[in-house]
Amino acid sequence: MEEIIRFATLAASGRFTMTELCTDFGISRKTGYKQLRRYHEGGSKSLGPRSHRTVECPHRTDEAVEQLILTERRRHMTWGPKKLFDLLVTKHGVEAPPARSTIAAILQRHGLSERRRRRPGFYAARPGKLTVPTHPNHVWTVDFKGWFSTTDGCRCDPLTVCDRFSRYVIGCHACPNQQFKGTLRVFKSLMRHHGLPEIIRVDNGSPFASLGVGRLSQLSVWWINQGIEVEFTRPAHPQDNGSHERMHRDLKAEAVRPPSANLPAQQRRFERWQHEFNHERPHEALDMQKPADLYHRSQRRLNENDTIIRYPSSYQVRRLSITGHLWHEGRNYYIGDALARCRVGLTLDATGRTEVHFANVHLGNLIYDPAERFRPPASIVPPDHKPLAK
Repeated sequence: MEEIIRFATLAASGRFTMTELCTDFGISRKTGYKQLRRYHEGGSKSLGPRSHRTVECPHRTDEAVEQLILTERRRHMTWGPKKLFDLLVTKHGVEAPPARSTIAAILQRHGLSERRRRRPGFYAARPGKLTVPTHPNHVWTVDFKGWFSTTDGCRCDPLTVCDRFSRYVIGCHACPNQQFKGTLRVFKSLMRHHGLPEIIRVDNGSPFASLGVGRLSQLSVWWINQGIEVEFTRPAHPQDNGSHERMHRDLKAEAVRPPSANLPAQQRRFERWQHEFNHERPHEALDMQKPADLYHRSQRRLNENDTIIRYPSSYQVRRLSITGHLWHEGRNYYIGDALARCRVGLTLDATGRTEVHFANVHLGNLIYDPAERFRPPASIVPPDHKPLAK
């Protein structure tokens, strides 16, 4: 730069010819006249290096479309190029939208792109015993998202229910706690409107599971009484319910940060997010379809009355006491509080031991052991075990 400024100053003085100066500085006269012209136009500041980028680009993205991409991105901060591409076509009717790679470049140029790198092999494969859904309402996934406090200091426990096949969010409720009674009210309301699933998949936390026999809780016992099979994921393996956890990440980013003023305001925010997730957001696992395009209500209706679980004729049927105890052959066995007043089936296995079943769940065997206070060992029914007819 010092040499360029010195050359332009000497050329503008008029004391030397252009040929003499170009020879002394070792440049062509074309370059010399170019630097002199720039010096006359803007002084020494205009002599710096300039971009060789073309002034016009015939295939450049239209400015209106680019602004549309940026507007939708700021409205949906968790949506990537694939979803924005689909939104341009379906919502805004852009006939020739830019490629997904171009949309990614636009987001990166404006500082709206965040790349997350996943450690290879971090997530283990899903165990084979979990049911792969083949139609809507085949498997519902249920979980409580981590609690947080609203602005007024109240605790909010979002209870989320999702159809595993269509990724349709059936319910997202701002609950004040994770207790059984409030959770049961939510499920009764959802099942009156959407019907019953065939299987409900949950983790091992309260109120879905317990430390008792069969890992059954009051809520899971109520599900089984409705004819719903309960699947438990492996302890400390959230990837068994990976699609539900992924949905929780979007929920946290779009409807939780920052929290609302109170629980009613937070619930209204959840409902707006739920409608957008089901009816507007394209899903890559569904070939960019919306969950609402695949989901429909179940034909199985909620039974508001007490149901009776029927066992094969070879079973001995016993009703547990109000404290969850079973009296059999002169001995008292403690089964569990969650199964209080429930009907269980007793049958003999190949070795002559008495098995205790509740619907399709093998609770354990009745073994007389004074040291264990007659507590039967808990075990879960094998994956190929079919539920009993009701």
